[in-house]
Amino acid sequence: MVQAMRFGRCIVIDDDPDILLSARLLLRDLFREVAVFQEPDAAMAAMAQELPDVILLDANFGRGATNAAEGFHWLAEILKHDAEAVVVMITAHASMSVAVEAMKRGATDFVSKPWSNERLLATVRTAAALRTSREEAVTERKRSAVIAAPAAGEAPLLGASPSMARVYSLIARAAPTEANVLILGENGTGKELVARELHRSSRRADNVLVSVDLGAVAESLFESELFGHVKGAFTDAKGDRIGRLQAADGGTLFLDEIGNLPLHLQPKLLTALEQRQVVPVGGNKPVPIDIRVIAATNVSPDQLADESRFRQDLLFRLNTVEIELPPLRERREDISVLVDHFVALYSKKYGKPARTISSMLAAALRAYDWPGNVRALRHAAERAVILADGDAFTEEDFSLSRATASRPSAPAPSAPVADDLNLERAEKTMVEQALKKHSYNISLAAAELGLTRASLYRRMEKHGL
Repeated sequence: MVQAMRFGRCIVIDDDPDILLSARLLLRDLFREVAVFQEPDAAMAAMAQELPDVILLDANFGRGATNAAEGFHWLAEILKHDAEAVVVMITAHASMSVAVEAMKRGATDFVSKPWSNERLLATVRTAAALRTSREEAVTERKRSAVIAAPAAGEAPLLGASPSMARVYSLIARAAPTEANVLILGENGTGKELVARELHRSSRRADNVLVSVDLGAVAESLFESELFGHVKGAFTDAKGDRIGRLQAADGGTLFLDEIGNLPLHLQPKLLTALEQRQVVPVGGNKPVPIDIRVIAATNVSPDQLADESRFRQDLLFRLNTVEIELPPLRERREDISVLVDHFVALYSKKYGKPARTISSMLAAALRAYDWPGNVRALRHAAERAVILADGDAFTEEDFSLSRATASRPSAPAPSAPVADDLNLERAEKTMVEQALKKHSYNISLAAAELGLTRASLYRRMEKHGL
């Protein structure tokens, strides 16, 4: 016998009180509550209070009725109220045509009168598990979904420079297709914004956009995170869970930091994309997926072409269309537009007065190299809005004078300690120096060290920083 109260609520609708009593007694160990109703409208009122896991619905209510018209009517009403409802139709023994029609109209399954207790229990248990699986899928989609509009504080894709015009053109041509897209660019250039725009302008725009930061996924959790797992697959697998690929079914999957995916894990991703199906960890049944893949990386094309770092068959699968985002220093004419956008945004957010930007300051902003690109410019603008005093912004408000003064005149890095050649201590010192130099701005420190944000976090944890 299945453990009591494994599922939540079951509703049984039938005009025969003997059927209702029999069903309630049989199913009471399978559900926390079994509610029975002779009148469908009363059952609908109960649904408004709490949605059930399973509904058993009689096909015919009127004496002598055999065409299931009333049952089909209430089936439609139930699905109108709850599109994810799991309905098992109760039919007369000889009404196979009614059962088939019920399935076409949205019923999940059917049982015939008089039923076998074992058959009824198996059917209802499967139906309840289906409802649970659907709810978990919805929860996972919500957990994984990225809203396709820019988040608060992020710029939309702004700029009229020739390099950005090329980016807009590629997005416009690639978005309506099903082609996979690889977005290249330094940290902070706006790769996620391009992914959102591709999704928003695609045929999948009404479906979910699921984002996975592969640089932040531990190798031990890679398969579970992407492909899902079944209950008992490992110690902490206390229930079935769908992975990110299945959560993106029907929509777009954004694989950020794809260049950080270890070489030995790349074949697993390639297999799933080629076969368009996933097998959850601990499972043996493939689950089909319908996804469009957008990937992004700050790794250079030369490094991606290195077979010892990245599988070329996976690269070919990902980069049907390639979009390379220019660093901010290569589109300086867009800096003023971005600054105006961020200053207006944060002035409104923090209730600060409008302040002017002098032509001299505007020139200084355009002249600065912005090693953290648009993300760094955004942080600088936010800081300036918060700390500025007076009617106009100054270079100090944007930390330009300090940033310029702290920049080395020559590219050669300074040795942490001249006589200390220990790599571990040297690495810790360099990470500390980068963090202090950029006031613990992770994006800027990571950019200067040539690391991704995830890699810098790992080194900070490693060295107790």
